[in-house]
Amino acid sequence: MSTKTTVITSIALVVVLLGGAAAVFGPAFYRDVIVGPAAAAPVDDLGTVAPSTLTADELAGEWTVSAGSYAGYRVDEVLNGTDVTVTARTETVTGTITATATEITAVSIDVDVASIATDEAARDNYFRTQAIDTATNPTATFVLTEPITAPADPTSGESQTVSATGILTLNGVSKDVTVDLTAALDGDGVKIAGQIPITFSDFNVTAPNLGFVKVEDAGSIDVLLNLTK
Repeated sequence: MSTKTTVITSIALVVVLLGGAAAVFGPAFYRDVIVGPAAAAPVDDLGTVAPSTLTADELAGEWTVSAGSYAGYRVDEVLNGTDVTVTARTETVTGTITATATEITAVSIDVDVASIATDEAARDNYFRTQAIDTATNPTATFVLTEPITAPADPTSGESQTVSATGILTLNGVSKDVTVDLTAALDGDGVKIAGQIPITFSDFNVTAPNLGFVKVEDAGSIDVLLNLTK
């Protein structure tokens, strides 16, 4: 049996099993037990940060995406009128952010799309082979196109929110996007969290309709970056 046939058979089997469970136990069972709770929003994952040791001048320079960073997607499925939020993550995220004392001048982030995963292998196989052609387009990127003015008091100890405009490239398609980013200093590092709202069809991403459950065409790309200098 070919790999493609195996993937399709596995997806079909999971659809049948999940559809049967949803029919017997109801949409709430599918949402709460089969899919499980959605991952926290990136801004909630900023968590408790350590008192910063940085001065405003020390924020200038190049910062690198480090361990603990992640990116992924968040999308709603609808089952008989019940919203089910699905989240997927990868920690294979790289990139740099360059700043002066007064502004962020450059951002370049790469995400290994092929490694984005949920806890359901069949859904992930569909995502990698049908929703997105990860064999051809294995990486998503965000590149800043306009400088970001730094907050007036970046070392105040409070999280700060700024708006970033750039080019998002996903599935071989590049689009201008704007995203609100929440930043917090954490010891001698920086944490940045954001959610980029997207319409999947704008990037030629096929949202599946599995019969008993329909996936919405809009969702978000979730990002949390841990930065070290």
